[in-house]
Amino acid sequence: MEMKGLLPEGHYADCANGYRIHYLDEGEGEAVVFLHGSGPGASGYSNFKGNYRHLVDAGYRCLIPDHIGYGFSDKPDDVDHPLSFFVECIVQTLDVAGVERCTLVGNSLGGAVALGIALEYPERVEKLILMAPGGLSELHEYQAMPGMQKVFQVFGSGEPVTHEVMKDLFATGLMHNPAHATDELVRERMQVMEIMNGHVMATMQVPVLVDRLGELDCPVLGFWGMDEKMMPENGIMAMAHNIRHLRLILVTECGHWVMVEHEDMFNRACLDFLQNG
Repeated sequence: MEMKGLLPEGHYADCANGYRIHYLDEGEGEAVVFLHGSGPGASGYSNFKGNYRHLVDAGYRCLIPDHIGYGFSDKPDDVDHPLSFFVECIVQTLDVAGVERCTLVGNSLGGAVALGIALEYPERVEKLILMAPGGLSELHEYQAMPGMQKVFQVFGSGEPVTHEVMKDLFATGLMHNPAHATDELVRERMQVMEIMNGHVMATMQVPVLVDRLGELDCPVLGFWGMDEKMMPENGIMAMAHNIRHLRLILVTECGHWVMVEHEDMFNRACLDFLQNG
């Protein structure tokens, strides 16, 4: 693994659908796959750099892919990006990496992708860890959230996105404690922003999956920050009422990124769930 600017460069999966997906692959043992969220300059490493090594040290093989359109993965500008396309790219990446069965860890868009994989390929999913996953509310409910409004405002204005604008977006839209919006994080995101096109965010479509949550048969660990500004709180009860085997952790003083804002607690809870859940 070498650094490519601020971000590590790992492996590339040449998927059956013709696209190349970048992923990090560290450790040995049962596989845990980390699926990052959407947004400007997103990548797997930037979302989970404080988490996956904890599980590698505990004896797990951790894979951290960049979704299609993000990080160092391909960024097609001539296809739509429904949830099924993200699911297909991750499943085909796992095929290349030789992962038949795994635990999926997903936040936001990555949580929706994790749900999509578990619903379409249940035999491949051991457990699910979901942090404020997408796919639990209607579009107009997302659009009413202040963090989402800020994202659309920043990217709909046509103005260049500066370091300061990006930092403010994270500090006020994604986090409860602005101290977590570090200059390092912003620089990582800006590096990916330079190679991203807006097509993935413009054509992303995530269906409402609430009616299908009852199909999940695997154990699920959920996290939800109570100062969440991106995801409507009806997602909490959607999970609680519809997922059969659920352990749900509600975290105060926490926004959209529980794995960043409460890193140690998150890492401990995930390891306990992997070992005992």
